[in-house]
Amino acid sequence: MPRLDRSKELFSEAVKLIPGGVNSPVRAFRSVNRDPVFIASGEGAYVTDADGNSYIDYVGSWGPMILGHAHAGVLDAVTAAARKGLSFGAATEAEVSMARLMTSLVPSLEMVRMVNSGTEATMSALRAARGFTQRDKILKFAGCYHGHSDALLVKAGSGLLSGSTPDSAGVPASCAADTLVAQYNDLDSVEKLFGQNKNQIAAIIVEPVAANMGVVLPAPLFLEGLRDICSKEGALLIFDEVITGFRLGIDGAQGHFGITPDLSAFGKIIGGGMPVGAYGGRRDIMEMVAPSGPVYQAGTLSGNPVAMAVGITQLSYLRDHPEVYSRIAALGETLFSGLESIIQRTGAPCCVNHIGSLGSLFFTPGPVTGFPQALLSDTAAYAAYFNHLIEAGIYTAPAQFEALFISNAHGETEINRTLLAAERFFQKEK
Repeated sequence: MPRLDRSKELFSEAVKLIPGGVNSPVRAFRSVNRDPVFIASGEGAYVTDADGNSYIDYVGSWGPMILGHAHAGVLDAVTAAARKGLSFGAATEAEVSMARLMTSLVPSLEMVRMVNSGTEATMSALRAARGFTQRDKILKFAGCYHGHSDALLVKAGSGLLSGSTPDSAGVPASCAADTLVAQYNDLDSVEKLFGQNKNQIAAIIVEPVAANMGVVLPAPLFLEGLRDICSKEGALLIFDEVITGFRLGIDGAQGHFGITPDLSAFGKIIGGGMPVGAYGGRRDIMEMVAPSGPVYQAGTLSGNPVAMAVGITQLSYLRDHPEVYSRIAALGETLFSGLESIIQRTGAPCCVNHIGSLGSLFFTPGPVTGFPQALLSDTAAYAAYFNHLIEAGIYTAPAQFEALFISNAHGETEINRTLLAAERFFQKEK
């Protein structure tokens, strides 16, 4: 078991200064019944903690480190941009270059606006959708996470499909009143809500591949069905590609599945891990955004020159090296099919969902096709698995309902070591 003395010291101090000792809840490791590991550095496929322990990293800052940690080209871009100044609060050429690059890579993006996070991107896309349609209600799916803005922090109780209640203290019920919740992969639940709210729904927002209840793939014709419903009902289709954008392919999930949304939201992968996000889509919708139109959205640090330089470098590399996607998908197939084989050999009550370099191991026999099935997972068993891997020098998501990410810095050595550790765990639990 790795010594974690410095991490324990840091956490003991942090809980006195920061709520829960962390600046984002999942980092607290409460779901896996231990104190958090404090990361000091990362290189390639590995991170090193404050005590000097090294781990194979499958979190990758929750997705953006697709090229691995401390990629030489990305670091060069950071250094060169930082020498020119960190922030100006004014227009820069880098913003134009980034917008040109993104619109060239994702066909649905006719215009794009830079923001500072995925939360800002989804929140702003919804505001633009409401302004464009002049409708107030939005539809999301149980188990899909779109950031922590008030209108999206809602949950559906069992069978509750006509409305929602706040999922966080401090969120007034009025903020959630216009948020409707359907079931992922259930078009009937969507049709029902549109029937009950005729001409009132501005948009459907969806993760085209759900990755915040664990990874759940869209059922055949589900995304096509959402596109058809929106077109028929005069609502907009918003793809939240904060996780899938530029990970499933250079044109994201929308390119992978061949579906064209009206608006899309992107997150930290477009900045190589820097705090950044973006939303964009049809020109007639985006021209509603100030100063072109009446939908207000602003940010002093939006289009930060360092973040733009890093993003341009990373996205250009992915564009120019399409073999990255085939390579990490192959690694994903090796890892996830390997886990499936271990489950079959040991009879473990688990299942695996995956697509490309993105996947999850669920501690339920499955299949997991939506939020109700994901909630059947044995979270205590997942915590035991997580802790076994940490002790073996493998860092995965510290919660059952999160995704695992493979980077281009991973290789067969890391995958085989991970499978060996998983085999030992399941043989021990057999």
